[in-house]
Amino acid sequence: MAIFKVEGGHRLHGSITPQGAKNEALQILCATLLTKERVVVHNLPRILDVMQLVDLLRTMGVTVEELSADSFAFTAADIDLDYLHSQDFRNRCGRLRGSVMTLGPLLARFGTAFISKPGGDKIGRRHLDTHFIGFRNLGAQFDFDADEDFFSVKARRLKGCYMHLDEASVTGTANIIMAAVLAEGTTQIYNAACEPYIQQLCRMLNRMGAKISGIASNLLTIEGVESLGGTEHTLLPDMIEVGSFIGMAAMTRSELTIKNVSYHNLGIIPSQFARMGIQFLQQGDDIYIPQQDHYAIESFIDGSIMHIADAPWPGLTPDLLSIFLVVATQAKGAVLIHQKMFESRLFFVDKLIDMGAQIILCDPHRATVIGHDHRIRLRATRMTSPDIRAGVALLIAAMSADGVSTIQNIEQIDRGYRDIDGRLNALGAKIIRLDEQL
Repeated sequence: MAIFKVEGGHRLHGSITPQGAKNEALQILCATLLTKERVVVHNLPRILDVMQLVDLLRTMGVTVEELSADSFAFTAADIDLDYLHSQDFRNRCGRLRGSVMTLGPLLARFGTAFISKPGGDKIGRRHLDTHFIGFRNLGAQFDFDADEDFFSVKARRLKGCYMHLDEASVTGTANIIMAAVLAEGTTQIYNAACEPYIQQLCRMLNRMGAKISGIASNLLTIEGVESLGGTEHTLLPDMIEVGSFIGMAAMTRSELTIKNVSYHNLGIIPSQFARMGIQFLQQGDDIYIPQQDHYAIESFIDGSIMHIADAPWPGLTPDLLSIFLVVATQAKGAVLIHQKMFESRLFFVDKLIDMGAQIILCDPHRATVIGHDHRIRLRATRMTSPDIRAGVALLIAAMSADGVSTIQNIEQIDRGYRDIDGRLNALGAKIIRLDEQL
């Protein structure tokens, strides 16, 4: 098992470029199954979750060409449908949450799709009902083998309809869109997720010949077509990495430039960091963060404690709440962090409390943080990364702490952040990756 040894107290300096967006990549890769023609994808992040999905597509029969370090071509001309019944397919799906988005394309193109219960972060129950209700609305038959944790959907021909999603699920919306583009007739999806990565998926599908309107709204209209062709697509930069680097600069009191962030696609993220007292400047498509020895959390207009909560786009993405929470530990002032969408994502705060942070975990969804204002440094400790985002939050805490911290289970961090230790060490961090014997 790999671990990080992190020597805290080192300030960062220089510039860093965010990788391609992980969450967009998982959608786009699955969409290559919708056509037998060649699809080229640029700015693909070489992280564990993405490369596992690339390998899954390859074993399904997709021809994968590596054009450069971050550009790949995919040709799904000959898919091995028998492989979908194999134990190897089930095992691969069980390690990867994004595998669920192969269902929509396979159902639309071949009339059948199978998947075992997908893996991913351990952050509470993440229901798949939205996906399967959407497929059934389009005319598919759904079956779940509880003994095998195996899902299947079948349909001779999907037919368009109007549907109102029970929640604005990003992966659910993506899956239903990919099923509907080849359905007969017109589909309308209300309460659809509308974050930039869904917008990117829709625009890519339109270039392939789909007919999707209402992009960037929560009401999508999809006119089904007979087939889709190839295209070329470039992923947006990862907004979660951008937010992670902003928080990292604040916690380590560093001067940092984040390059090529696609600022207009960051939504509310910059303004929420501003409410935490973090100064930054937009310079073209870059974000410059000056060295800041102190940052003060704002209060609401009536003087009450600041409250930061996640919400579907255009609200604040839940993937950044862990970063906001750790940043608050060294702010001046107090804040209530409310994680509404996942019930287990705040349980990592006990590690921050061990490091000396002043945090009250109110319940599985809410934590109140009273900041130290950098008067008291966090102390080094040994900790385990429970999921991708909490893992990076703990890494940020360790980088600001007094002493050398050990972070276990860093494979979770590697799932979402490419060569994070190498990239940060180039800016002045002191992070050593080691293999630790059990």
